[in-house]
Amino acid sequence: MLKEIINIWKSNSLMDQAWKQSFEMLNITHDMFLEAVRVLRESEDRDIREEIRAKDKKVNAYEQEVRRKVMTHLAMKNATDLPSAMVLVSIIIDIERLGDYTKNIVDLIGFRKGQTLHGLYLEDELTRIETAIKQNFEKTKECLESSHSDKAITTLSELEWVAEACEKSLKSLVKGVDSNLSSGDSASLAVYFRYLKRIHAHLRNITTSIVNPFDRIGFKPNDAQ
Repeated sequence: MLKEIINIWKSNSLMDQAWKQSFEMLNITHDMFLEAVRVLRESEDRDIREEIRAKDKKVNAYEQEVRRKVMTHLAMKNATDLPSAMVLVSIIIDIERLGDYTKNIVDLIGFRKGQTLHGLYLEDELTRIETAIKQNFEKTKECLESSHSDKAITTLSELEWVAEACEKSLKSLVKGVDSNLSSGDSASLAVYFRYLKRIHAHLRNITTSIVNPFDRIGFKPNDAQ
């Protein structure tokens, strides 16, 4: 579906600009995520927080620009372009939320006041999830760029386990499986797993826009109602 819509966008300068800005938004949020995870988990460099916040403001500005261009396009054209415009707006909403949840990770860095976060008994699973989400950013960008439905379906299938893994780890923390875990580390890990799960969900939503009609964005392809 998305391939046909992109062809429509490229035939109009405003929509083409909006599409390119949306892709730039995704690139920025990807960079934000990588830096936020690096600082939280590996680095003592806290100055990066302001840089990430500045990037988030840029993402928000892009979102507003894309919305204005979509609205201007619709005002100048007839309503037949409305479905494709709604798909683009849906995509940028998910991208903006990627920025918001990454900013939440930045807030967590501040709360910990210079202490890097280790997953302790959940370290292997946490690293596995982080690696999968980093791959998900790359795969989502590839899927959008190519608009290949087969690649999108494969990505959705290969990474379907991530949400359940985040939820399982979160439940383990809530149950207090490791009594030696400090309350601060336990709370930090719990919210971090939640943020990772939400970031994964918004990337998934973007990928589903490649294979689903507008009313099915965010759902598995061919799922029953």
